[in-house]
Amino acid sequence: MSKERLTVAVIGAGGKMGARITDNLIKVEDYELRLVENSPQKKKDIEAKGLELSDMSITVEVSDVIILAVPDTVIGKVSEQVVPQMKSGAVLLTLDPAAAYAGLLYDREDITSVVAHPCHPSVFGKYLTEEEHADFFGGVAAEQDVVIAKYSGAEDKFNAGQEVVRNMYAPVGAIHRITVKQMAILEPTLAEVITCMIGTVFKESLDETVKKGVPEEAAKAMLYGHIQIALSVALKGTNPFSDACMVAIDHGKEAIIKPDWKRVFDDEVLDKVIGDMLHLKEPINH
Repeated sequence: MSKERLTVAVIGAGGKMGARITDNLIKVEDYELRLVENSPQKKKDIEAKGLELSDMSITVEVSDVIILAVPDTVIGKVSEQVVPQMKSGAVLLTLDPAAAYAGLLYDREDITSVVAHPCHPSVFGKYLTEEEHADFFGGVAAEQDVVIAKYSGAEDKFNAGQEVVRNMYAPVGAIHRITVKQMAILEPTLAEVITCMIGTVFKESLDETVKKGVPEEAAKAMLYGHIQIALSVALKGTNPFSDACMVAIDHGKEAIIKPDWKRVFDDEVLDKVIGDMLHLKEPINH
C-alpha cells in the first residue's frame, strides 16, 4: 500500500453512516476519495453536495482501503461481491462487528479486514462549544473514542486502516484495540441490549409519569437531572446514594429487573441476538 496518496472508497456513501464518513474523509487531502452508491435518491443527494460518484467495479480494483458503509444484514453478500475484486494488500473496513462475529465477512489471505465502531461522545465529555454540545452522535465536533479489531490480515495494513478510521470518525480521542468478540459484547450486548433498552424505559417512564397528571416539563426536568446524577453516582462514585434511595432502588430492581438478567452476557445469548439482528436462518457456528 502506498505511503503517499491513498485511494479510499466508501461503498454505501449515501447512507446515514456513509454520508457522515464521507463528510469527514473529503477533508483529508492525502486521500483520493471514491464514492459508490446504488440508491437513485441517495446518488442525487451526493451529487447535490458537488461530489462525484464512481463505478463500483473499477473502484474496488484500484482502492487501497474500502469502507463498507452498508447495513449489517447485507455485509456478507456485499463483501462476497467486493473482496474477490480487491487488489492484493488492500484493507477492507466494516463498521459493525455483527457480520464478522457471525463469520459472514468474506475473506482473502492477501487482504486485511478491520472492524471499527464509534463509541459516540461521552455523557461525561468536556464540551466547550454549542456545536460540541449538539453533536450527540459524534463525527462532527464532539470528540469520541473508537473501538477497533483486526478480523484478519497483516499488522502494517491494520495500522494503515486505523489511520483511516481516525479520520473518518473525527474528532477521535482514544482508539481502543480489542477483539471482534469483545466488540460484539460491547455492541449489541452492552450498548444496545442493555443501554439503549434502558433509554427506551426512560421514555416510557416519562410518558407514564405525565399520564399520572404530572406536568410534562416538570417531569422532564426531574428525569433529565436525575439521569445525570444517577450516572455520576453509579459510574463515577461522585457521592453515595442515600439510604432511602437505596431502598427505592431495591424496590425498582425487584419490580423491573429479572434476577438472571446478566445471562445476556452468555455466549449463547450473544449468538441468538446477533443471529436475530442479521435475520440468520441457521445458528451461528464459530
